[in-house]
Amino acid sequence: MRFGSMNVSPPIAWPHAPTHRLTERGTYFVTAATYLKAHHFRTKERLDVLHRGLLRVCADYGWRLEAWAVFSNHYHFVAESPGSAENLSAMLAHLHEKTAKWINRQDKTPERKVWHNYWETKLDLPRGYFARLAYTHQNPIRHGLVTNAKDYPWCSAAWFESETPAAMVKTIYRFKSGRIADDYEVELE
Repeated sequence: MRFGSMNVSPPIAWPHAPTHRLTERGTYFVTAATYLKAHHFRTKERLDVLHRGLLRVCADYGWRLEAWAVFSNHYHFVAESPGSAENLSAMLAHLHEKTAKWINRQDKTPERKVWHNYWETKLDLPRGYFARLAYTHQNPIRHGLVTNAKDYPWCSAAWFESETPAAMVKTIYRFKSGRIADDYEVELE
């Protein structure tokens, strides 16, 4: 395209969703969020449903969970993929469809959009892997919900601390996770 004597390149389309490159087996850090960060899952019952749903679909799709944390408007998990990671999109679509239909029945809003998108990061370096494990297990503290993460029933900290040697827990919890973006405010009734 030409404007006067300037050559101008055609505009580059800005992606409205992250590009998902899921052809490799590996361990991934995943974050999913509700549409407009709405707090659809702020009660115990609703968090229980989302938490059970996440654990169930990961098992059904062959993803081995290593850490998870579920909140009123988002969740995080670290999991190892089965073979390639190509079924991650299908797995999360299944979870989001089921939980959206359930929550919309509860609120009598059958066509409401509940989920927005998800973001994944393949964890190739040990430092990044350990930082995201620490971050995910400790995320309820970061959000001010508890003073000890193992007291938050919708995350993996209690399980992790009971199944892992104390020295390893201490080592992983020392990893810095301050650079991991999390601009969600959560609610709990």
